[in-house]
Amino acid sequence: MATDRIILGIDPGTQVMGYGIIADKGKKIELITLDVYKFSSKESHELRLKKIFESVLSLIDRHHPDELAIEAPFYGKNVQSMLKLGRAQGVAMAAGLYRNIPIFEYSPRKIKQSITGNGSSSKEQVAGMLGNLMNLGSEPKLLDATDAVAVAVCHYFQREPTENGKSYSGWKSFLDQNPGRVVKK
Repeated sequence: MATDRIILGIDPGTQVMGYGIIADKGKKIELITLDVYKFSSKESHELRLKKIFESVLSLIDRHHPDELAIEAPFYGKNVQSMLKLGRAQGVAMAAGLYRNIPIFEYSPRKIKQSITGNGSSSKEQVAGMLGNLMNLGSEPKLLDATDAVAVAVCHYFQREPTENGKSYSGWKSFLDQNPGRVVKK
């Protein structure tokens, strides 16, 4: 079956940026790759932003995604951290726009809800669910990378209804509508 679209998911950060790329093959998704880029805290913030831009361009040029899904910054306790995260997100988005890739933004809560059914899930719970559902083997050590895959999978669930009229809002919805697709161990 031909690939309908390639989705690049990004978990932005100025020190660690996770990325995950999945292939949407209609009724199923396949992982293409996941990893992180690490940026030195010894470099200036501006230089790290430049490297984020170049890294996202490199991913786009290598994998030719049809869409880019990115996690929205959230307000924690530190306003400066949120501002830096927002800049990292903006630079990643600018790279996608520079290559004419449509951008889709999702809140951390929406992403967790679509993967685990619980918007308050931990990074480890999200990684564990993705590990089971996408056959990632043992739980990946790079939680920023699995967060990025979660962004891409969340976007996959937001697509238009499939040819059989079904649409999915998350793994729970998918599993409820496809009980025969679950393999119990």
